[in-house]
Amino acid sequence: MEIKKVVPSGYCKGVVNAIKLAKDTKKAHPNEDVYILGMLVHNSYVTEELSQLGIITLDDSKLSKEELLDTISEGIVIFTAHGISDQIKQKALNKGLKYVDATCVDVLKTQNIIKEYLAKGYDILYFGKKRHPEAEAVLSISKRIHLISSRQDLEELELDNDKLFLTNQTTMSYLELQDLFTLVKNKYPQIIIEEEICNATSSRQLAITRLQDCDLLYVVGDVKSNNTNKLVDIGLQSGIKKVLLIQNFKDIDIDDLQDVNKVCVTAGASTPPSLINEVIDYLTSEAGDQLSD
Repeated sequence: MEIKKVVPSGYCKGVVNAIKLAKDTKKAHPNEDVYILGMLVHNSYVTEELSQLGIITLDDSKLSKEELLDTISEGIVIFTAHGISDQIKQKALNKGLKYVDATCVDVLKTQNIIKEYLAKGYDILYFGKKRHPEAEAVLSISKRIHLISSRQDLEELELDNDKLFLTNQTTMSYLELQDLFTLVKNKYPQIIIEEEICNATSSRQLAITRLQDCDLLYVVGDVKSNNTNKLVDIGLQSGIKKVLLIQNFKDIDIDDLQDVNKVCVTAGASTPPSLINEVIDYLTSEAGDQLSD
């Protein structure tokens, strides 16, 4: 059985920067409580690693970022790589809290582009995932930003403004974007479109489309990670017969490897390298031994 590690895969620069900021903040303030408003990046292993350093992650799907902030009375709050609204930043300052903003530079770039078009009088169509923190941060900027998460959202959208601009969450699938751009252009021919999938996301997606003779693709990552789930979608749309999302090597079922000649391994941009290496090692040693028995 041939085993191929897909390159690139795993951590992107935004994730590396966010984790470093969190660790450096705790190191610089060992006697203060350090909180993260939501998961710093969407991977439970990263959350656990930070917890062991004494960094507290506040994450509750039933509570908004503002409601989570209300539970903090003192200390330092870290805003995640996905972005945060200006209102939340100001509220943290009003509460007397110090904050560290770990927003990814690619996310900030998209937000700044949106603000520029808003200032010129445009309405914004934003292609993203409902309730995703990156999308929520963008939507908080203005009521003139309209979330498009499905074909139905686009069909139901009615806008009077002729000045329209479309962009997207940085971790979406480029295949989905191509379809959406066609539909949007048909409905609003005058719309200005600027694709903002980050380089880390697009390069990992494209690497999958270039795989040859891959019988089974493992995507290592967290089920909450949008960019990880999009890698699964890309794998299936690229014609790979079997694509499986796993969080670590323990999720591998030896039965899935029966009659597989070539297995490929990729990972989301928030997946620790150690988890990827453990999957490769398991496939190379233990799984191989079991299949030969």
